[in-house]
Amino acid sequence: MESFEYKQLQPMTTKEIAITFLQHAGTGKVEAAFEQFVAFDFIHHNQYFKGSREALKNAMQEAHHASPNKSIEIKHSYSDGDTVITHSLVIKEAMEIAVVHIFRFQNTKIVELWDLGQAISKDSPNENGLF
Repeated sequence: MESFEYKQLQPMTTKEIAITFLQHAGTGKVEAAFEQFVAFDFIHHNQYFKGSREALKNAMQEAHHASPNKSIEIKHSYSDGDTVITHSLVIKEAMEIAVVHIFRFQNTKIVELWDLGQAISKDSPNENGLF
C-alpha cells in the first residue's frame, strides 16, 4: 500500500493575510482579495473616497483599469497585536510609489485600513532612498 504525506494547512497569520491582500488587490484581483480577506463592516481612511468597503473596492478596481500596477513588492512588514504595517514599493507605468499600509484585524479579517503614499523622485538628494 502506498504511503502519502499530507501537509497540515496552517492558518495564515495576520501579516501573511495583509501581504496576500496587497499582492492580490494590487495586481487586479480586487474582488477576490476583498471577498477572502476583508470584513463586511470594514472601514478605511483614504481621504479621496467615501469610507466604506464598497467605495474602496470600487476605487481599487477603477484604478487597476485606468493605471494598473506593474508590480507591488512588500519591503517590510510588522505586526503587533491586531495591527499589521507594511512598507511597499508600487511600480506603475509612469512612476514608482512608496506606500505604507496600516491594517487592523478582527480575527482573520481586515476591519480597518490606513494608507499613505509618496511618489519616488528620481532626483532625490537623499542617498538612503525610501527603503
